[in-house]
This record gives sequence, C-alpha cells and structure tokens, in this order.
Amino acid sequence: MGELAWFIIFMVAVCVAAYKRMSLTSTVSLLAGIMVLGTITGSIGFFSWLLFLIIAVPLSMPDVRRKFISSRLLAFYKKVSPEMSATEQEAIDAGTVWWDGELFSGKPDWNKLHAIPKGRLTAEEKAFLDGPVDRVCHMVDEWQINHQNADLPPEIWAYLKEHKFFAMIIKKKYGGLQFSAYAQSRVLQKLAGCSAVLSSTVGVPNSLGPGELLQHYGTKEQQDYYLPRLANGEEIPCFALTGPEAGSDAGAIPDTGVVCRGEWEGKEILGMRLNFNKRYITLAPVATVIGLAFKLEDPEGLLEGQTTAGITCALIPRDTKGLEIGRRHFPLNTPFQNGPLKGEDVFVPLDFIIGGPKMAGKGWRMLMECLSVGRCITLPSTGAGGAKSVALATGAYARIRRQFRIPVGHMEGVEEMLARIGGNAYLMDAVTRFSTVGVDLGEKPSVISAISKYHLTEKMRQVINDAMDIHGGKGIMLGPNNYLGRGYQGAPISITVEGANILTRNMMIFGQGAMRCHPYVLSEIQAAAMSDKSEQLREFDKAVFGHLGFAAANKVRSLWFSLTGGLFHRTPFNDDTGRYYQLLQGYSANLAFLTDVSMGLLGGELKRKERLSARLGDILSGLYLASATLKRFDEEGRLQEDAPLMHWALQNTLFDIEEALDTFISNFPNKAMAVALRVLILPFGRRCKRPDDKLEHQIATILQTPGTVRTRLGDGQYLTREEGSLFGDLEQTLDDVLAAEPVFDKICQARKARLPFTGLDKLADAALSDGIIDEEEAELLTRAEAGRLRTINVDDFDNEELIAKVNTMT
Repeated sequence: MGELAWFIIFMVAVCVAAYKRMSLTSTVSLLAGIMVLGTITGSIGFFSWLLFLIIAVPLSMPDVRRKFISSRLLAFYKKVSPEMSATEQEAIDAGTVWWDGELFSGKPDWNKLHAIPKGRLTAEEKAFLDGPVDRVCHMVDEWQINHQNADLPPEIWAYLKEHKFFAMIIKKKYGGLQFSAYAQSRVLQKLAGCSAVLSSTVGVPNSLGPGELLQHYGTKEQQDYYLPRLANGEEIPCFALTGPEAGSDAGAIPDTGVVCRGEWEGKEILGMRLNFNKRYITLAPVATVIGLAFKLEDPEGLLEGQTTAGITCALIPRDTKGLEIGRRHFPLNTPFQNGPLKGEDVFVPLDFIIGGPKMAGKGWRMLMECLSVGRCITLPSTGAGGAKSVALATGAYARIRRQFRIPVGHMEGVEEMLARIGGNAYLMDAVTRFSTVGVDLGEKPSVISAISKYHLTEKMRQVINDAMDIHGGKGIMLGPNNYLGRGYQGAPISITVEGANILTRNMMIFGQGAMRCHPYVLSEIQAAAMSDKSEQLREFDKAVFGHLGFAAANKVRSLWFSLTGGLFHRTPFNDDTGRYYQLLQGYSANLAFLTDVSMGLLGGELKRKERLSARLGDILSGLYLASATLKRFDEEGRLQEDAPLMHWALQNTLFDIEEALDTFISNFPNKAMAVALRVLILPFGRRCKRPDDKLEHQIATILQTPGTVRTRLGDGQYLTREEGSLFGDLEQTLDDVLAAEPVFDKICQARKARLPFTGLDKLADAALSDGIIDEEEAELLTRAEAGRLRTINVDDFDNEELIAKVNTMT
C-alpha cells in the first residue's frame, strides 16, 4: 500500500473522528495508531512522523498548547470579538437554553425531543375553558365593542374580574388561579378567536406586568398587599416601559429617577423623584397601579454609595401626585385600552421599587427574564388562536359561497390560499403547544420566545391576508356580521409590540441564539473577561479547542450531508416523516458550521451585518418550527388523516430554510469563501420544493369538509352554535349546505335542468308541491338558504349610523 493510500486512510480517520466528535486525546491516539501501522508496512517514513509530531505533541500537551497556541488565540480573540453592552449581557444571562441548544448542536437528539412531555390541562383548567371562557366569549359583541363603545362593556369587565381572568399567573395562596403556561395559551387562543380587544385585555396582565414581577422579585409586604388585590380585580395593572424616544430599544429609555429626600404623607423620607413620558401602554387608561421602568440615579451617594443604579422597576399607584393618566391611543381601530403616561417631579418612597431598594438597578434583568416567558405565551397564542378560527371560517365560507355555479373553494387559486391558511394554523398551534410546555418545565427560553413571537405574528398576518382575499367584499365591509375586518386592521399591532419584528428577526433571534445556544461561544466570552490571567487562559483554552473540534465536526457533517442528502442519518420513525428528520439534522450542522465561519471571518462585523445574521436566524427558526410540528404530529398519534397538514408545514418550512441558506451564501461578503460554502453546503443545488398542488388540494378539502381532522385543527376555539356566534353560525350553515346539496341534485335530476344554487327556499316550496321532496327535505333547503344568505350578505347603514358619536367614545 503506497503513501497516497495511507494519506487517504489518515484523512478519512480525521474526518471520522471529527464526525464522531472524539476528544482531542482520542483523536491523536487513533491517528498515532494509523501512523504505526503505516510504518510497519514501510509506507510511512521519518518526515511523515516528524510532521505528525510537530502538530500532535503541542496539541496533546495542555501546558505547551496554552503557552504557544491558546495565548495567541486569546490575544487575537480580544481584538476581533464584538463588544457586548451591559444590557445585551443581561438579556443573554436572563434566558435559558432548551431545545434551541440541540438545534445549534449540529446533531439534534430527536429522542430527547419526543421525550418532552405533552401539554395537558388539569381538571380545573379545563373547567375554566369550558365554563367562564365560553361564557365571556358568548357575551362578546364585536360591533358594539369596536364601533359603538370603543371598549369592553361594563358587564364583561365585571365578569373578567369576578372570574379572575387577570390572575391566571398569580399563585393560589394569593387568590389567583395559578394556571400553567399551556393553559394560559389555550385560554388566550379561544379569546383571540372571538375578540382581539378581549384577548389583549386579558393577555397583558398575565404577561409582562406587575403581577409577574411581584411574584418573582417583590418584597413580602408588596406581595401580600398587591397580589390578592390583583387576583380579585380590585387592582388593574399596566406596565410602562416604552416611550417616544425608546420603543424596541427599551434599554435606551430616557425616563429618570433621582434618589433624594422629600416629603411623603407629612414626613421627610428617602425616596425618588421621577420624570417620565411613556406611550403605547396597554391598560394604562384604566390601570390603578402602574409598573414603571426608569433609569435610577444616585448623584449624592444616598443609596449605598452608587452614583448610577441603572434601570429600575417600581409600582406607582394611580392617585400619586404628579402622575398624568387617562387619555387613550386608538391602535388601528382595535380599541383595547392603551394610552400614554406622564409624570413630572413625581416623588415616591424607595419602597415602591419592586423588591425594595436592594433591587435598584436590576430592572433590566427582571424585565428580560419575565419577557422571555411572557413573549412565549401571549402574542404567539393570540396569533395561533386567530389563525385556527380564521382557518375554519374561511374553509366554511369558501364551501358555502359560489361563483360560476361552483363553490369558490373548488377553484385552484383559492385552494392555494386555503392550503396556506390551514398549514400555517397547524404549525402555529404546534409551536404554542411546544413552547409553553418548555415554560412549564421551568425554562426561560429567550431565543425560543423571540422565534415564536416573530414567526407566529408574521404567519397570522399571512393567514388574515389570504382569508381577506378569499372573502373579497365580505371581508372588507365592516359591520356586525364581519368576522375578519378588525383582525385584518389590527394585524400590524402584534407585529410592532414586544419588540418590533424587524428588530426581533435581524438582531435578536440569531444575536442571542448564537451566544446562548452555541456550546462554546459564551464560554469563550466569559473566559476572555476573567481577571485572573492563569484561570483566563485555562478556561479559554478549554473553550476554544472545544469550539475548534465542534467546528470541524460540523464541517465534516455538512460535507457528508451534501454528498448523501442525509440519507444515512438515523431517524426516530421509519415512516414518511423520516426524511424530514434527516434533512433537519443536516441543516442543523449547516447552521452550526456557517455560524462558526461567519464569526471567524467577520468577527464583530457580523453584528452589523443584520441581513446575514437574520438569515442565520431564519435557519434556526425553521429548525424550531419544524421540530414543533413533528412533535405535534407524534403527540396526536401520528394520524395519517392529519398528515397533509403536517407535510405542508414541514415542506414549506424546509423550503424556507434552504432559501435562507441560499441567500446567506449568495450575499456572504467574502466572495471566495462564498464559492467554497456553496460547494460545501449546496453542491447539487436546492433539495426542497414548496408543497405541490395535490397536497394543497387535500388541505383545501379538509378545511371545507366537517370531520375529525378539521375539528382537531380548530381544537379549543369558540364555535358554539348559538345566536350571536358568527363562527358557530358558519359551522351550522356549512353542515346545512352540504346536507342540502344531495336534495338539490335530486330536484335538478327531476327537472332535467342544471339549476342555480340560489333561492333554495322557493325551490323547496315548488319541489314539495310537485312531490319531488318531502317536508323534512324542504325544511333543510329553507334553512340552508337562510344560512347561505347570512354568510354571503354584508352590512349596510344609514349615513348617521356611521358618524362617530362623541358620547360613545371614552
């Protein structure tokens, strides 16, 4: 065997060791063994050994490696690594790594995914959903709320307080419901399907707000006073973070508090003088207690000698002198209570700080920890709930509404949109189920919460846009019978709040994901920041050589995936989902490898290359959305009748992942490396395609046909068939129209004519007189016609009815 053959064997061994992620010691030992065998055969000589030893010995001897290699790498690292701000550090420290860490590993453990427990409701939670939640949905009159009163009616406010809708997160010992995150999500989904105003009103106090902050950080006195009052509705909370100068960049708030002495209730005390100007604050106009974020300063050193304490959170009662509150914003014709807050020279005690004076300056960390949880629940759940209700409503409408003598849902252009609506609704519900289980397991998944918030609000925008296109005039004519228009108008609201989606995609998902989820990056940053030089070098050496091995492994895994398409990757199931697991594992390796290449070549510049980092974030997001979809399909019993929805969600997501890979490589600033990356990542071009027409036809049929699949898709939504329930009426009309069609066909056959599917009540009377149908069939046709007309007709008004009355606006 010649030297070339042994060289090939040697390089294959290197690749196998990298692929298997063998330790450095084991790898060197394996390669040394190959060298020995080659020497015995006479094919490996002195110079080969010399080269091997020059490389292997320093790597194998920690002290030598640190002195001659790691020390130089550390010096280079300090020059090129991006500087991290204090707020960025706190945001990263606030979250935890969960399944997102596996997706960044290059080799996700799918068995670990499927071992995560399924979300389940307790008997108490289920009773709440079936009782008070259904009842308040029945009480909703969207036209009255949105057009006439611009607010929930007093009886709904009273009902929400009485049944502790604002206390789902508050512990039972304080009088709250103490529901799981999964249960909160199901409640918000059902409410969102009925009214955006209702779901927003309930969602905010159970998300980022005083209740959550008090339970985690409040003093015992604050908890004992406020939490029972919040639980029984005696107090209505809001949280004031953003303002005119600081929206998504909330860390830049200009609002200040200065530690000083002042008078409070007739006594001179040590307190804070606050000056603030806030806006976009949900529930502010009706709030009785305000959570306030501001930058606390202590110029006189009155607070433990600190000159600047940093971002701080405090609770301010509504009647505090100097606090201006009560006016309202009007967010895109969706009149949930939202407004500005102002305060000038507002003096309050230091005890108003959440957690007391010891928590001064720790507000940003508090907010990031709570937001990483709340952002997993509120907006993703309202998006998913809205999508589920819209999916069923649009499917019903498309089957009932006819043009050119056929249901519009049978037209291929409409089928394409119905498929997007149904597939996205299935995926969105899968994500909320999975993410909220993570929260219930004790995670604070900051990266996952950003993924969920961004993608589910964007997908809801696509769902409502498609639904509006299908409904046409029915969707755009506002009135008591319009169930889409307000949702369409309000879709940008969720895109904007809790971190604007542009910022979330371009800066947060990958920016935090690379730091939090990568197994070595954060360790390198922390090691480089150590003050003890000896410990610094030791920890950096451990992190950087772990990182190099990790990068080598993912380079080999990416190459193997490119050559084989992942066909040899093991999968947890040997069915039609197996290919998805294989592709996702390959894309995980691609993500990890591209991350390391980008960090290595671009360094701190990557932070400013927002579009590049956004595409890496898109890959990470796609991996997460696909994982959640696969888990949902498994949890529901791997039912083949549900498979079209699963396949659409996976195929669409995989296509998007490859789109992100393709555009990332095309726009990589180092063109030589871009060519190399394309050869390594996509040597044979794209693998994945959008869902095909046949699959989309199956989903369109599902949405238009009552059955178990359609029922599971709309699981938990308010579809009760009672007077005033627009969605319930659509469901009943769909059943009636489908049942009436065979009767209609019988009449057409008897008359030997292809009649229009209109005027069914008159047709029924004539057919009954002629003995073609019986009374029961005639009654069915009459009922179907009444429902059909309710479905296709739109509202109209006298001119005076459309003029806003001053006395109806608050």
